[in-house]
Amino acid sequence: MADRYVLKVPALKVLQGSKEIYCFAVDGKKLHDFASVSRVRRDDQKRLQGYQRPEVLSHISSIRRYLESEGAMLPNAVVLAFDERVTFEPAVRGGDVKYSVPGELIIPVDESLADEEKPAWLVDGQQRSAAIRDADLAEFPVAAVGFIATPEEQRSQFILVNSTKPLPKGLVYELLPETTGQLPRSYARRQLAAKIMVLLNMSDGPFGGRIASPTSPGGNIKDNSVLRMLEHSIYEGALYQYRNAEDGTGDEEAMLAHLLAFWTPVSHLFEDAWGKPPKESRLTHGVGIQAMGFVMDRLTTDVPYNKVDWDKVRITLRELADHVAWTSGTWRFSDGQERRWNGLQNTSNDVRLLTSHLQALVSK
Repeated sequence: MADRYVLKVPALKVLQGSKEIYCFAVDGKKLHDFASVSRVRRDDQKRLQGYQRPEVLSHISSIRRYLESEGAMLPNAVVLAFDERVTFEPAVRGGDVKYSVPGELIIPVDESLADEEKPAWLVDGQQRSAAIRDADLAEFPVAAVGFIATPEEQRSQFILVNSTKPLPKGLVYELLPETTGQLPRSYARRQLAAKIMVLLNMSDGPFGGRIASPTSPGGNIKDNSVLRMLEHSIYEGALYQYRNAEDGTGDEEAMLAHLLAFWTPVSHLFEDAWGKPPKESRLTHGVGIQAMGFVMDRLTTDVPYNKVDWDKVRITLRELADHVAWTSGTWRFSDGQERRWNGLQNTSNDVRLLTSHLQALVSK
């Protein structure tokens, strides 16, 4: 077979409001000829590319063994996102059903293209398609559902399709900032916080490259801890002043400037603790990130970043030095309770305990 050809498959176009989806069958052995698995990454300009998680080899192997057994069946459809090179040609038809149109899906195939240049992306079915590809089978037809969409719409569908599966939270948080469409309420609430977290991680500030994520695997500060800190501040703290309550957007530049103006002196004043991973420092641990976020809210709420007296903030932060045990020693709380430096955990009770301790000190 030639490296370049046109694949024509019978299909049914289904109208869902203003959207069109295509139901069809295709040989699973040919999927990777025209469809790529778009793994999440960032390009040289730090722009988000892709949205998939890495292949799970053990899962693929188990599916492959099943496919090579007698009577194997995969009834669930794979989901594909097409670009505009894929077209649909309706057949001559009659009947009263307006929402379904039989016809032919026209898919250009060029096996010499790099993955990122192929006309289709696998939104759901990554492991199944890999298993079919590797299986000792001549062919294995699969049911498929496709739609034509932008990369942003593809990410939205990827999150929605996987919302009831154990999709890694870090991957969801990385995708949220550049996702469009209706999202589950819990994800929609975190979308702005996730975007600010990505900006922090890509900045030249103290969080730059430090937040663990699929595109920043060398980071050692947990993304969920940073998200919690940001989410509280955006909805109830210092960053609330930059948020548009009507549409959920915000002044991202101002939020980033406010955060950097606070966390930069924190990282300098507690340089040793900031430079260590969470196992060795309660400052970079979830309990410290969240508690210091509450300190930022206490000191700077309702004051724009360009009007905050940052010299005064730095003096106040410096006064904490004798009362913190980020990397050694003992925490001594006002109620008489004492904990070893690493005795604080990332639990709601310990976050409240440390927050109350630090906020009382900065309020004196």
